Amino acid sequence: MKPVIFGLSGLVLTAAERAFFAACEPAGYILFKRNIVDRAQVRALTDSLRALAGRDDLAILIDQEGGRVARMGPPEWPAFPAGPVFDAAYERAPMTAIQAARANGQALGVMLSEVGITVDCAPLLDVSQSDTTEAVASRAFGSDPMRVAALGRATLEGLAEGGVVGVVKHMPGHGRAKVDTHHHLPTVTATDAELEIDLEPFRTLARAPMGMTSHIVFDAWDADRPATLSPIVIERIIRQRIGFDGLLMTDDIDMKALSGTAGDKAAGAIAAGCDLVLDCWARMDEMVEIAGRLGEISEASRDRLDRAMASVGTGKGDFAALIATRDTLLARV
Repeated sequence: MKPVIFGLSGLVLTAAERAFFAACEPAGYILFKRNIVDRAQVRALTDSLRALAGRDDLAILIDQEGGRVARMGPPEWPAFPAGPVFDAAYERAPMTAIQAARANGQALGVMLSEVGITVDCAPLLDVSQSDTTEAVASRAFGSDPMRVAALGRATLEGLAEGGVVGVVKHMPGHGRAKVDTHHHLPTVTATDAELEIDLEPFRTLARAPMGMTSHIVFDAWDADRPATLSPIVIERIIRQRIGFDGLLMTDDIDMKALSGTAGDKAAGAIAAGCDLVLDCWARMDEMVEIAGRLGEISEASRDRLDRAMASVGTGKGDFAALIATRDTLLARV
């Protein structure tokens, strides 16, 4: 098994993808809007991935947060609220907001597990600042680390009950980035003491099954390398200081915040201590390069992957009832 998660080019596996994936055996796959039409098609696609891998517990990921980040949406599936909705509700009634976030997470889990998706790249645990890039602020649970942790925990618990694994992101924190990592490399100049605020939600949820890195340079810890490529940030900050021992994947290595070839970035992330590389765009030449640069997944990383995938069971819950519960709770505040 290669320590990488690959994207797919379309609605079904191509012959070239099927042959390549069978040969290199990636750890998992990630779906985007280009891979999705309706329930029957998505279920057929995920079933084909499991059959190819020969594993029922295959990691099949999606970014389904709600708001602007939703690969599955109307008219086939309902729209879900983004983090700021729950932040605003928490301001007025904390416990009601937490209950709504848990119901929302469970509804997401039920919706995803129904079509064979096993991992949701949510929740964000990034703590917003006044100048946080809109790419993160429009999705985050707010600026209070305790609130972010509480709503993040409720979301994780709901996802697990609904039948999917959650991914806390973007470690060790994306809230101080003033530019979007899809396009630029941010540098954070905050001091080590100031960054305690950013670490707090991740430390509170350090037992989360999966986490995702951020492509951000933190001057206080490693002024030369973004977190994804920094053994200092990954080992000293994420593994030791936060205490996270779950599966750690990169954010998409195709983002412009990282430089170099696809193979360079993938090999650098694994060398720095990430368990898995996330490569989303299904470009065959880049996937072949990445597979050629990566060895087999390490024993420790495989153990973390197996533990994460075993952390939830089959999805349960009445989807319509969960949506109604969430909406009723949010309407109260």
